[in-house]
Amino acid sequence: MSGEYYLPSFYFRVAFSGVLGSAVPSDNSFLEVSGIKADLETESYKEGGENRFEHALPKGIKYSPLVLKRGIAKMSSPFVVWCQDVFQAGFVLPIQTMELTVSLLDSSGDPARSWSFVNAYPISWEVEAFNSEKNEVAIEKIELKYNYFERIL
Repeated sequence: MSGEYYLPSFYFRVAFSGVLGSAVPSDNSFLEVSGIKADLETESYKEGGENRFEHALPKGIKYSPLVLKRGIAKMSSPFVVWCQDVFQAGFVLPIQTMELTVSLLDSSGDPARSWSFVNAYPISWEVEAFNSEKNEVAIEKIELKYNYFERIL
């Protein structure tokens, strides 16, 4: 591993394509990104006459929701407007999906590892608890569902 190093998890970027692609960079600033996870679902099959084990047959891939956390943004934020359109439009209009990319950055700020999420849309929007005994930033948590993700770098 000459010259290679492990990337820190604190230096990352979230970029949106589509309507939010033109958003100001600060609107894409998040404190935390989690949920980059894929599981292979299996189905158990018992073979007649075989009592020592069950076969585990692959069924499909299940993707976890992508979770984004950040300080509560202004109402004019393109990301907030997009979430409001999904949650408050009453399904009168079709849900506008986005493609987004999560990148770990190297020391010069360039993407070193990236994951692309296809057809993402919000499924949960939560304002985390306020607490008068703590001196913390007020956080909003947004969960996104998507068709699939792939590592592109």
